[in-house]
Amino acid sequence: MAFTIGVDIGGTNILAGVVGESGEIVATTRRATDASDPAQIEVLVAEAVRQLMAGRDVEGVGVAAAGFVSSDRRKLLFAPNIAWRDHPLAERLEALIQRPVVIENDANAAAWAEYRFGNGRGVSDMVMLTLGTGLGGAVVADGRLIRGAFGAAAELGHMKIVPGGHYCGCGQEGCWEAYASGTALAKLAQSIAVTDPNGAMHMVDLAGGEPISGAHVTAAARVGDPVAIRLLRRFGKYLGIGIATLAAVVDPEIVVVGGGIATAAADLILPSARKTFLGSLSGRGYRGELRIITAALANDAGIIGAADSVRTPVLSKSRARLASRA
Repeated sequence: MAFTIGVDIGGTNILAGVVGESGEIVATTRRATDASDPAQIEVLVAEAVRQLMAGRDVEGVGVAAAGFVSSDRRKLLFAPNIAWRDHPLAERLEALIQRPVVIENDANAAAWAEYRFGNGRGVSDMVMLTLGTGLGGAVVADGRLIRGAFGAAAELGHMKIVPGGHYCGCGQEGCWEAYASGTALAKLAQSIAVTDPNGAMHMVDLAGGEPISGAHVTAAARVGDPVAIRLLRRFGKYLGIGIATLAAVVDPEIVVVGGGIATAAADLILPSARKTFLGSLSGRGYRGELRIITAALANDAGIIGAADSVRTPVLSKSRARLASRA
């Protein structure tokens, strides 16, 4: 069996895995990272890959990372959590591990994994949303990931859904991410703790003196806290508004929702999202209605999608490039 390796680079950890042709993970390893030391991250990625290659026939390596990836999947043009700017990451890693390497946006990698091996199997058009600290996105159209002319397509969290709305970490106002992300949920809960201390008392107690997080909101909602339930329904409402906009633009068959918040609170968020989506859908009754479903592969999606993305025809091009350097 031909193996490839997928590497998922996060702000604090690297997760790498050996993946078979059917998307099965046969071995994994993890490394702690320091986002302020990008050179060391490359060394740790190479170390993890070499460990996984030992005794295995590995054809190539796919690397998933947050940020803008060049259209040829060779460079990280911009990484929000690591100081990589127009960085030739594939070339640098190939020199260290002597295997073909491709770079993939992390949301694209997760989407490709769901499309190939998860809850997106059997459809040709889907959107993936990753609900975590931010809101990531990816679009598969007619069986192909949409990357755009400059490699920066499907940054869905930065669609404007509220003109002149909340400030976003990207520097703009009214982005979807500013209303439907873990950061947005935590900020809203913290503001309620100031304006309505009694209403937020349960979430404050769960936080134990730390800032309220999305996890605290979810935990409070699980035991019936009305304020926390209202916050998650509001989250779902904005999720549904954005999905209706996506339906008008790309008309997918399904929207697959993954990420930490979806894993922890899908049953508390998605009913509101579905209701708002249907109420916001243009031409309802005269068109098909997409399904909003949860992801199947959870935290494994990044390495599975990255590993699969390096398979042919990418491999044949990468082998030729490596051979020309020999």
